[in-house]
Amino acid sequence: MKRTIPALMFIAVSVAAVADAAELTVVQGDRSTLTFVYRQMGVPVEGRFTRVAARIRFDPAAPTAATAALELDLTSADAGSTEANDELAGKAWFDTKAFPKATFVSEGVKVLGDNRYEVRGRMTLKGRAREVAAPFTFTPQGDAGVFEGAFVLKRADFAIGEGVWADFGTVANEVQVRFRFLATAGK
Repeated sequence: MKRTIPALMFIAVSVAAVADAAELTVVQGDRSTLTFVYRQMGVPVEGRFTRVAARIRFDPAAPTAATAALELDLTSADAGSTEANDELAGKAWFDTKAFPKATFVSEGVKVLGDNRYEVRGRMTLKGRAREVAAPFTFTPQGDAGVFEGAFVLKRADFAIGEGVWADFGTVANEVQVRFRFLATAGK
């Protein structure tokens, strides 16, 4: 019986510590990434965004109550060269002079099981808003957690790659968007 009481006290303290730090709200921007991959003439081209502001509220004990909001600085797109970056900023692609930001606001989270979830929400890009769904995994790491996922964005839905770039044989309509966000408990 003497061993049971210290063990129960340890469990109670451990559960209380996790409960206090359960809701993750602070996204660590320097340890988070948002990347994309598209095919140009059948060849995969990778890129990333270097400036993403993210707000997450996620409690592993109540995942369906989670919220997420992202603001993406489209001028921070890096497709690997100055020429490609300049092209992305132009009117045919992101038109960053008129639309410097893209946003995503969650509308709900669905539990898929085994630390897998799906977030649904509204993405606004280049002045057009569309519903998107992104499956993701959540991996707890002490008082932090990692959210990793990917989804396919159809560039034509947002008028990205207009004019001569509208041909899907040259640049595919599907763009794979990948994200990895590290979040910690807020105060």
